[in-house]
Amino acid sequence: MDTAALQNSWAIVAKSGDEVPLFFYSHLFLSHPELREMFPISMSAQRDKLVGALGRIVSNVEQLEEVTPFIQQLGRDHRRFSVVAEHYSKVGASLLATLRHFLGPAWTDELAADWAAAYGLVAKVMVQAAEQAAESTPAWWLADVLSVERRTIDVAVVQVRPQQPFSYLPGQSVAFETPLRPRLWRYFSPANAPREDGSLELHVQIVDGGQVSGAIVRAMQPGDTVRLGAAVGDDLVRSPGDQRDLIMIAGGTGLAPLRAVLEQIDREWQAEGRAPNIHLFHGARVPWNLYESQLLAKLTSRPWFAYTSVVSDDSSFPGARGLVGSVAARSMQWQGRTALVCGSPHMVTSTLSELTAAGMPRDDIRFEKFASAGGDGIHPPLEAARSGDHS
Repeated sequence: MDTAALQNSWAIVAKSGDEVPLFFYSHLFLSHPELREMFPISMSAQRDKLVGALGRIVSNVEQLEEVTPFIQQLGRDHRRFSVVAEHYSKVGASLLATLRHFLGPAWTDELAADWAAAYGLVAKVMVQAAEQAAESTPAWWLADVLSVERRTIDVAVVQVRPQQPFSYLPGQSVAFETPLRPRLWRYFSPANAPREDGSLELHVQIVDGGQVSGAIVRAMQPGDTVRLGAAVGDDLVRSPGDQRDLIMIAGGTGLAPLRAVLEQIDREWQAEGRAPNIHLFHGARVPWNLYESQLLAKLTSRPWFAYTSVVSDDSSFPGARGLVGSVAARSMQWQGRTALVCGSPHMVTSTLSELTAAGMPRDDIRFEKFASAGGDGIHPPLEAARSGDHS
């Protein structure tokens, strides 16, 4: 298999931009109209997510061992769309047809064989992972909405309780679908450590142009039934009893998984009398979006916890002002600690830059990386993953 030819050919195709997914979906839906119902009604947000993710993964098949866990997770994730083995063949045929169309004379028999072989390897990993997961877990869990509390103009705290036992770790994320926006799955991180009653607390902030976040904040009601996917992600997960000191840096509702970890630590402290030192920096554009400030200020009564609120867009704010990552980096509170960072992709990138520029070792900074494989929170069949709501 000529991996250089795969990469070079994909680079050529990618130059055609939006024309690539338009051709791909047209071919897929014309060839197999029964697949259309598996995708969101509005395809405007879909764009190049599917074909782009496939192109990047398949054209870098020589790194398959390195990304196998990610590809396996994709396979498990897509069970909730009722994706079965035969669908992969149909998608693969449309992918090859798209490549042939945009490569023209450069599409040779040898290149076609290489692309088919590479796609076959990726599809096999996904199918096998899905089949294995199906032996022990459902494709999704139904959950009842217990309450929806509008905390601020654009932030709501939603309590849900799965109808079946549902397992996750503090710091993980779960896929979420509401009947208000069918087939538009978003990832949210529970803001609580697991509870005896099984309920989860989700923090949802309206995103400009978001189809899902706005519907949840404005229209979701107690008594609604939603669906949850299996928990994913381990970059923000802390092992029970780990005594490494932490600096936590959150932007907006990126606070949620870090709050779950704080709850885990607080439980250990109450039971065992020991906890690592934690300094949390929570940033928002305006003061009223520091929606958990009262709870966090109260938690500072713990000898192990410190909290700094940061506002970027209000010059009258009496506390720390600026980008939360910049404030955290200047504080030097990261020295000798591990950093947990969560927020929008832009916030995470900025914070990483600030921390490393200040001298923090890159290996000491943890954040969710599974977004980097090609998704931004929109999860139609066979698309890449991410955490948080970027609807």
